Amino acid sequence: MRLGSGTFAACCVVIQVLGVALFLRGFFPAPVRSSSRTEHQAEPPAPEPSAGDRSNWTKLPPPLFRKVVIMLIDGLRDDFVFGSKGVKFMPYTTYLVEKGASHSFVAEAKLPTVTMPRIKALMTGSLPGFIDVVRNLNSPALVEDNVITQAKAAGKRIIFYGDETWVKLFPKHFVEYDGTTSFFVSDYTEVDDNVTRHLDKVLKRGDWDVLILHYLGLDHIGHVSGPSSPLIGHKLREMDSVLMKIHTSLLSEERETLVPNLLVLCGDHGMSEAGGHGASSVEELNTALILISSAFERKPGDIRRPKHVQQTDLAATLAIGLGLPIPGNSVGSLLFPTVEGRPVREQLRFLHLNAVQLSKLLQENVPSYTKEPGFEQFKMSERLHGNWIRLYLEENNSEVLFNLGAKVRRQYLEALRTLSLSLSRQVAQYDIYSMLVGTVMVLEVLVLLLISIPQALSNKAELEVPLWSPVFSLLFYLVFLLLSALHVIVCTSAESSCYFCGLSWLTAGGVMALISALLCAVVSALAKVFADGRLLRKNPAHPKARWSELDVLILLGTLGHVLSLGASSFVEEEHQTWYFLINTLCLALCHELYRNCFLRDDCEPQLCSHVEQGLVSSEPALSDRNIHCNVSEPHRVSKSPTSLDTLRGYEKWMVLASPWVILTCCRLLRSLNQTGVQWAHRPDLGHWLTSSDHKAELSVLAALSLLMIFVLVQRRCSLTSKVAMALGLLGVYCYRAAIGNVLFPWQRDSKDISKPHNLPVLVLSLLIQTLMTKFIWKPLRHDAAEITIMHYWFGQAFFYFQGNSNNIATVDVSAGFVGLDTYMEVPAAFLTAFVTFAGPVLWASHLVSFLSTETHSGSALSHACFCYALTCSFPVSAYIILVTSLRHHLFIWSVFSPKLLYEGMHILITAAICVFFTAMDQTSTKS
Repeated sequence: MRLGSGTFAACCVVIQVLGVALFLRGFFPAPVRSSSRTEHQAEPPAPEPSAGDRSNWTKLPPPLFRKVVIMLIDGLRDDFVFGSKGVKFMPYTTYLVEKGASHSFVAEAKLPTVTMPRIKALMTGSLPGFIDVVRNLNSPALVEDNVITQAKAAGKRIIFYGDETWVKLFPKHFVEYDGTTSFFVSDYTEVDDNVTRHLDKVLKRGDWDVLILHYLGLDHIGHVSGPSSPLIGHKLREMDSVLMKIHTSLLSEERETLVPNLLVLCGDHGMSEAGGHGASSVEELNTALILISSAFERKPGDIRRPKHVQQTDLAATLAIGLGLPIPGNSVGSLLFPTVEGRPVREQLRFLHLNAVQLSKLLQENVPSYTKEPGFEQFKMSERLHGNWIRLYLEENNSEVLFNLGAKVRRQYLEALRTLSLSLSRQVAQYDIYSMLVGTVMVLEVLVLLLISIPQALSNKAELEVPLWSPVFSLLFYLVFLLLSALHVIVCTSAESSCYFCGLSWLTAGGVMALISALLCAVVSALAKVFADGRLLRKNPAHPKARWSELDVLILLGTLGHVLSLGASSFVEEEHQTWYFLINTLCLALCHELYRNCFLRDDCEPQLCSHVEQGLVSSEPALSDRNIHCNVSEPHRVSKSPTSLDTLRGYEKWMVLASPWVILTCCRLLRSLNQTGVQWAHRPDLGHWLTSSDHKAELSVLAALSLLMIFVLVQRRCSLTSKVAMALGLLGVYCYRAAIGNVLFPWQRDSKDISKPHNLPVLVLSLLIQTLMTKFIWKPLRHDAAEITIMHYWFGQAFFYFQGNSNNIATVDVSAGFVGLDTYMEVPAAFLTAFVTFAGPVLWASHLVSFLSTETHSGSALSHACFCYALTCSFPVSAYIILVTSLRHHLFIWSVFSPKLLYEGMHILITAAICVFFTAMDQTSTKS
């Protein structure tokens, strides 16, 4: 069966997308905990330890608080409360922290620092998986054991107002609720007013036990304006007044009931210096946690500095405070200051319940749990606790009892700390079988693409795929039967859950058939290549063909980038790799231009003839030079006379100056947005432009950028298209002015929200494309493969020029709501993805346009599609192998996993681009 190069490449990348998806599903397994929750609910509480005498305390302790109010402020990082901003904008909260009846903590969140996983951590005490980053967009119901479910089962009446993520996680748990969408980040006023408007009525009522309020406005301001925006101060002052209203109401109620209540002020995650979250910077991990209650006695002059704790500790503390069982999967420990005012026996009872729960979780997850230091400490604490109980029941109030109680308490606290740390460090339970199947699919596609290079990049741009040959069929059936038998053995003997084994037999059989077909295709292609003896030749038609300097640079650059992905520092600062590669590419092109212009007499005769005569011809030129793709007869750009000798003075000087202009543009773009990790905090032009003091300068820059876009794009447009584009660009500026991003000359600044400072990125991208097209690719007549690789390199560099990184926090969520006045999930997700990967998409689109208009070869688009697919598949395949080998690395979740998600998204976009290439190629062939 014969396939065109483009069609073949598109099919390969689509298969690779399936393989990557299966690998990601195994690497980020979704926990299944429904049975665990039921078991923990049915278990009776552990009895109090005893030493000889039977203890009379076998039930859960009564609740410590009558009512609990949880006020969660999204994006409330610790310095917003405990730093200068808190002193200035949250005076009442600061008073409670410094002098009031409260306990303050800096709660450290774990990755991923996005809302839904953090809510799960707060209410379950467990560590959510990294795949919850994706689930954050559409949260499923939480089946894991948690405080909310335990409270509902105990008859507690729960009311909720705020982020609708809670309603999705806990359906049918609230007796009353009002959810607001968390993704419409342009709204930071109404989203909080919809919560506060319920307070006056609900605080006067007595028909509830738990009240949960989730405020989103602070986080939304961070997304659009960053943590330095003046709006942050206004929002903190508003939250301070809300907290004062709640606290005052609870205190007045306590005077009547004489039973203490608890007010919890906390954040789900912090906020990076750019305003986003999702990664592992200190600003994103550290959140404020304040527990306020009249039960927390405080003596005059008692200074309590915020202690560092884990965010997962809140679940155990809330469970103890409400008289509930601690969630079975919690890895957190009780915040002891909340119970230090209780009698010693109650303190030890609370600590023992927490230690028993953690030790059971350790036994379920660690086979050699008896050798764990935390388990040994727990057993020692339990024995000492039993001795203390014996003395206590003997009504011994001596100093010995007091000293022993203090020792038991210290021993329990140390055991809890060690157990919690051991459980938190447990490596994720990878689904190795699903990962292996996905890896095999990805590698088979990569090998097939590499072997198919000679045929795919030939003049015909066609491949012979022997799907129906008898040998192929026999090998296929043998491999299919072998893989099916292996699948049955693995799935029937697997002790842990496996996603691939959970698929229907028809689906799993289809995957096995696909793997078998790919393996047979690889074997057939290898046999044919070795039979022809063309595997390692650069050009089968010209055995003496030599690699050009540009070919070597492209090959070494591609390989070097792939190898660099094995180091965490290079992944964090990958933008530096791409900046170096495109700068080196510009210098290499500059060298080639100058050599052809000034040193032509010293050059090789074949090259001189190619420059002087070949460019004058209107016939398609063939050259022996080629990149690592081993093109047999590469198609080069062929146009009317554009040789360096035929160019006039102005054009010739532009040719010589264009590499330096491109280098200057790249340097300006680097200064616009600092990215990565090490230098992301440093000021850049973007920060300067987005400050409230420079809105006039930004407005001028935006207007000039839109004008330049029109000038650069309108060259090949019809009159109607020019008018439509001019009106569209004018509409862009009017829209930005209407929402307060920029100003008209007659306007005054009245708002301070996000700014379109990235417009120069688009302008300079179009400028570089114009310079490369007219003054580099045409005069030097590079082939389609080389031009494809160059487009890919520049597309990757512009991904980082936009301010993106391999850090989830740099995803601009606000871009997904441009033009939307309400939250719509599909358009918002599409816009966010499109804006994030605008750089690669823009350069891929230009590649199609360039090859469609500047070449006479009908196979140029097919060659480009194949090379683009191969260039994208290589790093994705290599990174999957690297991540698998580094799955126990210290930075696997903070560095390598976010990059893996980006690579998965990248290969999906590559598949869409290749399908687009193929469609354009088919259209041009028919026409």
